[in-house]
Amino acid sequence: MALMREAKVHRIATQGPDDVSGLAAAIASGAISPAGILAILGKTEGNGCVNDFTRAFSVQSLKIELARHLPTAAVEEIAYVMSGGTEGALSPHILVLERTAGHPVHDRPSLAIGRALTPALPPEDLGRLAQVQMAAEGVRAAIRDAGIDDLGDVHFVQIKCPLLTSERIQRAEAEGYSTATRDTLKSMGLSRAASALGVAVALGELSLPDIDEAQIGRDMSLWSSRASTSAGVELENHEIVVLGMSRSWSGPLAVDHAVMADAIDVAPVKAAMDRLALGGEAASLVALLAKAEPGTSGRLRGSRHTMLDDSDISATRHARAFVGGVLAGLVGTAEIFVSGGAEHQGPDGGGPVAIIARRNGG
Repeated sequence: MALMREAKVHRIATQGPDDVSGLAAAIASGAISPAGILAILGKTEGNGCVNDFTRAFSVQSLKIELARHLPTAAVEEIAYVMSGGTEGALSPHILVLERTAGHPVHDRPSLAIGRALTPALPPEDLGRLAQVQMAAEGVRAAIRDAGIDDLGDVHFVQIKCPLLTSERIQRAEAEGYSTATRDTLKSMGLSRAASALGVAVALGELSLPDIDEAQIGRDMSLWSSRASTSAGVELENHEIVVLGMSRSWSGPLAVDHAVMADAIDVAPVKAAMDRLALGGEAASLVALLAKAEPGTSGRLRGSRHTMLDDSDISATRHARAFVGGVLAGLVGTAEIFVSGGAEHQGPDGGGPVAIIARRNGG
């Protein structure tokens, strides 16, 4: 009989990118076992752009704290997915995903978590089919790590992917290669796009031969219903976290997902909440993860918006604040993980949402 496992998700508020006091307290109290930590996701209050070093600052601070409890190799195996940008009233926090031994007796599927880290991505492969393939292979590895047998039981795939910097572009060119773009900001979108298409391929939503390299980051008719990707300067590989349901896992946590057709499409999210029995005494919210996208048309249900025309504030920052407000009003907390830039992640202007709930007061 396969070893039963249980997933735990700890949502911890932070006072800044370097604030690990909540994590330290949870470890000291025994609420979190460092050896069981698979991944830490977080919202940091930077600008979410190329020069947002709050992400790297947060990762460094987390690693320093965890090094007090774990050997270096174990610290480096953890996936650190920091998403910069807490515009509007989005509240900075971290989500600590833990895997422990589970109870052998259970009568229903429970939250399953898988993790995978890919090799470093050569700069010349970013935004190209080679990145799609690498991401797909990494997602498959994370699904195996979670022990999920049916792809339909995968509800969310979170990827932290690299971006291009001037140094990385120069390194590629010195070796005789060209990069997909020399614009470092555009490289973030291309990396998110290729990683998201990798999720679609791994989940059987698309096949690799059906994707033309010219479509990456451009043809928004191609998308995954369960991908969430975020690019950062603090890494050169892909750090992948899969959330799904499995009968080989036990415990009170469950996950479901929805796809918003646009930035105010809350009906699918409400439906997912109903499936999880949220809103009553049967379950309580643990975490919400979502993608935010201004869309390429410049309109929302026929009305013009200015997100794409604002030269002062990035459109992704507008979208995070807007979608964050919509979803916070729905679930009653602003401590939610809303990531901007949804290329191939849900339909154009919309995006996937994942909800983790604790059932029956467990």
